[in-house]
Amino acid sequence: MRVSLRWRVATVLGLGSLLVTSVLATATWNLASGYMLRQREQSAVRQAEVNVLLVDDSLRRGSDGLDDLLTGLTTGPDSTILLFRDGQILSSGRPVDPTALPARLVELAREGTPARQRLVIDGIPAIAVTLPVASGEAVYLELFPTLQLDRTFRYLSSLLVAGTLLSALLGFLLGSWASRRALRPLTELTKAASRIAGGDLRARLPERAEPDLAPLATTFNATADALEQRVLRDARFASDVSHELRSPLTTMVNAAEVLRRRAELRGPPAKALDLLSSEVDRFARMVVDLLEISRADQVTDDRALEPVDVGDLVRNIIATRSEPAIDVTVDQDAPLVLVDRRRLDRVVANLLDNAERHAGGAIRVAVTHHDSVVRLEVDDAGPGVPHDLRDRIFDRFARGTRSGSRGTDSGSGLGLALVAQHVQRHGGATWVEDRPGGGARFVVEIPEAER
Repeated sequence: MRVSLRWRVATVLGLGSLLVTSVLATATWNLASGYMLRQREQSAVRQAEVNVLLVDDSLRRGSDGLDDLLTGLTTGPDSTILLFRDGQILSSGRPVDPTALPARLVELAREGTPARQRLVIDGIPAIAVTLPVASGEAVYLELFPTLQLDRTFRYLSSLLVAGTLLSALLGFLLGSWASRRALRPLTELTKAASRIAGGDLRARLPERAEPDLAPLATTFNATADALEQRVLRDARFASDVSHELRSPLTTMVNAAEVLRRRAELRGPPAKALDLLSSEVDRFARMVVDLLEISRADQVTDDRALEPVDVGDLVRNIIATRSEPAIDVTVDQDAPLVLVDRRRLDRVVANLLDNAERHAGGAIRVAVTHHDSVVRLEVDDAGPGVPHDLRDRIFDRFARGTRSGSRGTDSGSGLGLALVAQHVQRHGGATWVEDRPGGGARFVVEIPEAER
């Protein structure tokens, strides 16, 4: 599944913000933690150097209060002082097992090299500082706990991580807002184009003050105006031609009927008269359908909408027809639809006429509802509709496999086009599918009326 452009922009901006903030957070962490650690180590070394001078002075004077001195030098309950002298170890502060200390750390001090190292003793982080004592070839080792420093590091790391995640979230939200605002003209253009494709030729884009968007709105609206005028001119032309043809066609129909009743023609003249009469009748029906289509094309909002019970409407239409009995199935408590009753009546009639001309008549009509949609099904037991013709039969002057044929049952090629046009104007859809058991099933779905 492809992700929309809006979400891609928001995601890229969020990831970019996350990357930049992560780099800055990492740099801040390294600089801050390194600086604080160096400061703490330098402080520990200076303190240890002062303490070593006091211990060295005590050793030079041969004072017996060395234990008390070491106790006084401890800076807290977690600090430890160890004095390695003459194979003995004097300690003060928190007890520590000397064997747990790195041997190399003590060896460096014995060799006269001061050393320091970060380590963890008994679960407590500390900085170990070892210094040689000038008197008595002793080694002084002190452990400076860094619990407070570690808490500071944890707090700083949590703050940086939270800031990084928050920055990524803000970047994503900002990207979503910016992309939605930037793509709003494209969304409006898509909606307007969809409305025009659905038959609403009055759809336009709002005027824009932005210099980058104003030409788009102006060009689209000018194109829509030209398209609307072209469609209206074509519709008026079809309406005018159809209206002008009604009078001569009426005369021709009446004349053919008079000839059929009074003239005693046989053989080829009789066949010619029958052919003429059938073609004139088909032409008359075509003119009526053209007038209906042209009126629908010219007026985009002329519907006298009213709540209609599709089941009752179907029963009434079938009751007025002289066809064989048709199985009518209507769901109980079927919802109403808000439609133009005249147009819906024409939809049902055209579907029944289509079944009669091309499939020997409808055998079942059903009215059901599901998911806030009322569904009308017209079944026949004819040859069905090939898959490659199922979309084209709803085009104007398309008569399926009977295209090019002539006769009383060939139709005008506009009945199903009117069905699709009227259903589309009510926000519905129509299509044809296979009927279980053979034949075709024409389906019309219209949104139910809001309650």
